[in-house]
Amino acid sequence: MKALITGITGFVGTHLSLLLKNKGWDVEGTTRQSRENHGLWKVDLQNQEQLIKAIKGSKPTHIFHLAGLSDVRKSWDFPHEYLRTNAIGTYNVLDAVRKVNPKIRVVTVGSSEEYGIGAQGIVDENQLLRPLSPYGISKSTAGMYSVHFARSYHIHVVHVRPFNHIGPGQREGFAAADFAKQIARINKYKELPAVISIGNLESIRDFTDVRDIAEAYYQLSIKGESGEIYNVASGRGVKIKDLLSILLSYSSRKIQTIVDDSRLRPADIPLQIGNCNKLKQATGWKSAMSIENTLKEIYEDWQSRV
Repeated sequence: MKALITGITGFVGTHLSLLLKNKGWDVEGTTRQSRENHGLWKVDLQNQEQLIKAIKGSKPTHIFHLAGLSDVRKSWDFPHEYLRTNAIGTYNVLDAVRKVNPKIRVVTVGSSEEYGIGAQGIVDENQLLRPLSPYGISKSTAGMYSVHFARSYHIHVVHVRPFNHIGPGQREGFAAADFAKQIARINKYKELPAVISIGNLESIRDFTDVRDIAEAYYQLSIKGESGEIYNVASGRGVKIKDLLSILLSYSSRKIQTIVDDSRLRPADIPLQIGNCNKLKQATGWKSAMSIENTLKEIYEDWQSRV
């Protein structure tokens, strides 16, 4: 088997690449910033010629389309860019597959943000989509394109809707990473005030370790049914306040919190947990990592990085 991972140098791409290599796959990838070298293709998702060149050159059996913009809060500031990158970028990938080799199996990555305000509580794939953010709109459009290409052009594509995923290596802009970085800095640099900035702590979210997410993508690339959509989630809800409390327990200093308005979204969903029964029935997948272990690794990762 050979995979082409768009966005291979990103958070999930790094973990998925390692997983596939450990399973004996050949892996190549695309990135927008780096220069081309062996196994790495420079691709702008808006440039279909570059996409076609990468697909023809790598000759993958499977494509995992991970490249895109993922900071939900920033999507309100750059809605056009999110639509172009996440929605039109997905269309361009699928259209390039149609033109080069329609037999390639494709996994496109959406988000639980596709469900939006109508999806409070435990959410399955039949939930009506009412996205709140420009990010959610861009990802729901990408999902619709995936179903369109599966039904109209018989491309073997499955669309995944991962709920919140966390783990070592995640960049800033996400709650667990933001908290862990701030706490690690305060403990490393004793001259810093023991205060961290927070956003909304009352929301309840479904967190899954990125390595479990990568395993689900792998399983669905093999066993997923073309044209179908699958939630990827732990099925457990955790309040953001409790996530912060676990991370604060690793601190040797007593830390205070202050609300930073820039960390608040214009609109937010108070409760969202994923029903992943469809994924489990198709693949037998289940999350293996506990949130406590994942958060400990995130904190230790930031200790080494700050």
